[in-house]
Amino acid sequence: MMPRLLPPAPGCRPILVWARALPPGAEKQLRHLASQPYVVEHVAAMPDLHVASGIAVGTVFATEHHVVPGALGGDLGCGVSAWRFPRTSGLPGRDVLERVLSWLAERIPVGDAVHRGRGQPLPLALASPPLSTQKLRHAWVRLAPRHLGTLGGGNHFLELDRDADGDLWLLLHTGSRGVGAAIADHHGRVARALGDGGLPGLSIHTAEGAACLADTQWACRFALANREAIAARALGVLEEALGVAVDTPSVVDVHHNHVAQEAHGGRVLLVHRKGAVGLHAGRRGLIPGSMGTASYVVEGLGEPRAFRSCSHGAGRVLTRSEARARIRPAALEHVLRRVVYDKGRTATLVEEAPAAYRDITEVLEDEADLVRPLLRLTPLAVLKG
Repeated sequence: MMPRLLPPAPGCRPILVWARALPPGAEKQLRHLASQPYVVEHVAAMPDLHVASGIAVGTVFATEHHVVPGALGGDLGCGVSAWRFPRTSGLPGRDVLERVLSWLAERIPVGDAVHRGRGQPLPLALASPPLSTQKLRHAWVRLAPRHLGTLGGGNHFLELDRDADGDLWLLLHTGSRGVGAAIADHHGRVARALGDGGLPGLSIHTAEGAACLADTQWACRFALANREAIAARALGVLEEALGVAVDTPSVVDVHHNHVAQEAHGGRVLLVHRKGAVGLHAGRRGLIPGSMGTASYVVEGLGEPRAFRSCSHGAGRVLTRSEARARIRPAALEHVLRRVVYDKGRTATLVEEAPAAYRDITEVLEDEADLVRPLLRLTPLAVLKG
């Protein structure tokens, strides 16, 4: 699908939309962002666009020298990882998958759970980051060891999938947990007090803007370390339970709430992505569907009009409250009859039901000039936060 240009408005940058339909309220958020003084070039809307706090999830834009905390979401560095397990025999049976899911739930804190006491040892590179305030440094010391290697809640997940060749894949979606939330909250308050524009941005030529950019990058590093810590435990469970070893060269990791200094159109810009993935041409990425539908390994096409970006998932069509009101637990249980999950949580998991998300095949059709699908991954067992 070629992007469509929203009708221009006075004082606004152009808005390019890859979604076939804009959810209610999304156009207003896009136009508000496009009217900000720091936005350059244009605003790009991915096919999984949906309304959220600050700006819509699925929004990509660039600035020359401003970082905009309110345009990144609270879970800085949140992303998805995948590992492949080549199979030499048939797929595991339901009894084996149930055992795997139970072991994963025992060894990896999910939801609001964190590590007790002093928590986990941090990687040496993350032990003492030079965060910009004493309060943030204290928050890091207090939160990072207890949150490292924890999944969190909401749409975060650990998932065992299969591809068309019968190989197994472990998918993981999580982010920077309380560490990122503390950093996002601090710099959001600073931007609201000192920033430029109606959605306040901080110039990186100021001490506040430089601190925001640096601290945000540390949150993204913690998010990656968190995924790596979870993976270390999860891969051990799979090797123990299934007797298979991970194919290390197959590992894919992408994050979708971040700001990055990138070259576009002959100049270096600060590209902001909220619920969107940056993929250079030829680089592999991941686009999850939902806990009952397929996810995809994709290859970036490097489309410059999208700032070399793509969707980060299927995108919600129902809010969590709408999903709770409209989707019956029995209906979810029927949809997930071939997927192993904790049936004791069916009533709460309606928030993450496939019906709450867009059809992933339509999302991929809408971004056919952004990515090329490589592998379709079908869920076998899902652990939700």
